[in-house]
Amino acid sequence: MTLSRTPAALALLALGAALLLVVVVTTPWQPLVAASRVAADAGRDFTGEEMAREQAYRSTIRPPAYLGMLLGLLVAAVLGLTPLGARLVHAAGRLLGGGWWVTAVVGGVVLALVGRLVTLPTDVLVERGLRRYGISTQTWATWAVDQLKSLGVAAALLVLTLTVFYALARQAPRTWWAWSAAAGALLVVGLSFAYPVVFEPIFNKFTSMPAGPLRESMLALAERDGVPVQDVLVADASRRTTALNAYVSGFGSTRRIVVYDTLVEKATPAEVELVVAHELGHAERRDVLNGTLIGALALAASMPLLWLLLSWSPLLRRAGVDAADDPGGVALLLFLVAALTFLSSPVTNLVSRRIEARADVHSLDLTRDPKTFVDVERRLAVTNLSDLDPHPVIYGLFFTHPSAPERIAIARTWARSNGVPEPPDLRPAGG
Repeated sequence: MTLSRTPAALALLALGAALLLVVVVTTPWQPLVAASRVAADAGRDFTGEEMAREQAYRSTIRPPAYLGMLLGLLVAAVLGLTPLGARLVHAAGRLLGGGWWVTAVVGGVVLALVGRLVTLPTDVLVERGLRRYGISTQTWATWAVDQLKSLGVAAALLVLTLTVFYALARQAPRTWWAWSAAAGALLVVGLSFAYPVVFEPIFNKFTSMPAGPLRESMLALAERDGVPVQDVLVADASRRTTALNAYVSGFGSTRRIVVYDTLVEKATPAEVELVVAHELGHAERRDVLNGTLIGALALAASMPLLWLLLSWSPLLRRAGVDAADDPGGVALLLFLVAALTFLSSPVTNLVSRRIEARADVHSLDLTRDPKTFVDVERRLAVTNLSDLDPHPVIYGLFFTHPSAPERIAIARTWARSNGVPEPPDLRPAGG
């Protein structure tokens, strides 16, 4: 059966153009407009010992982490771009009686397990490095439980996705890309809405911040910012890490601001308030909702691209499958998704860094306290052993936030522009 590629190609162009337009329009390319800018300089606020410790930590963590990522992509490529993956999928399906659904979902889970087993040794090395530098507080038992939880969640989502995908591909071989685009977009929105109340509790316990001055200041800050917040939650992050963090997730009735218990315990009330002000910036600008809609549009745009790739005979022959609705093509499908995700990461990270910088500016506008902002950024960077001077390639591929020196420079630039005393250098004398 010859399939016309024109409709999918036109849809790809239209959805791609719409995605580009939305990203360009909604991304704050200049989060802070200023006549003069302060340059990022780690040497102003971090000692030589702190920078050396951070670099030693990165030298310990990054080799196994990057090796694991490379191995994952390599295994996905070998399984997806050779008949080996299709044979493995069909063999796994036959063990449970065959049929397109069983073959697709069982084969997909088996492939996920293979990829997980291949990268498990590098994950163990990363965990050892995290413990060596005091970042991880987990035992091997609790770490293993978390790994199993992650695998279980990923497997459940994979089964759901593959079921919908192959059902549509078999029922509508010419137009499954259109139906999959709609279904995928709805899935992204649904998962974003449900994630805080369905998935986050699998990994952490959340409790309301206890009554007291800190809680009252958080709620008062949200009220002053015009952001409706019914509660501020504290996550039991200390059960697995010493890192300090906070975040906002969900939207509508599931929107929540969460702070790590490590942050509450180690930071001053003013520093916690400033971190929450940053998260309020995300809520006030509807960053989670906007990100969800962009993600839905991006997934929708990827469907006609996948259709074009999965209807290309040379690629199908290389993978050892006959058509897109052949469940043996799960390996090829997973490889294409992994490759597209990796290739798009520089763009998604660039957008994320601009959004995070805008939230930083929002927190400064709300608190008008650049001195505390600089203090908390230094505390976060030292405690979390953040990369203070990332290589441009690493920065582009993996950094979703500006570096700590960049964020500190934003605070000093904001101070200059708003007539507020510029925070002094924090590096101790002789440090």
